[in-house]
Amino acid sequence: MEGKRDTKIAIGIIIIVIGLITLIMWGLPQYRVYSRELNGKAQLKEAEWNRQIAIQEAQALKESAKLKAEAEVIRAEGISEANRIIAGSLTDEYIRYKFVEGLNDGNTEVIYV
Repeated sequence: MEGKRDTKIAIGIIIIVIGLITLIMWGLPQYRVYSRELNGKAQLKEAEWNRQIAIQEAQALKESAKLKAEAEVIRAEGISEANRIIAGSLTDEYIRYKFVEGLNDGNTEVIYV
């Protein structure tokens, strides 16, 4: 009786071992495919994030350039307004006065316009 029982246990263990080996032989390639698929999805997601970051950086640079251009236009308008005010306030008499004053100070540099 014990011999039959030991034989049944041995056959059961062999069947379990064969089943485990079969499961491993089938499951390992499946796991590799699954692992590669997950790796590919992760790389795709990372590429999408990198693309979004690049787009946002480009948009920030574009906005910065626009704001700098607007600031330059405002500065130029201010200079233009200042020149207009100065040009309106300069009279021939004042220019002659500054010329004579410069000659009296020893500044002999004359600029002809």
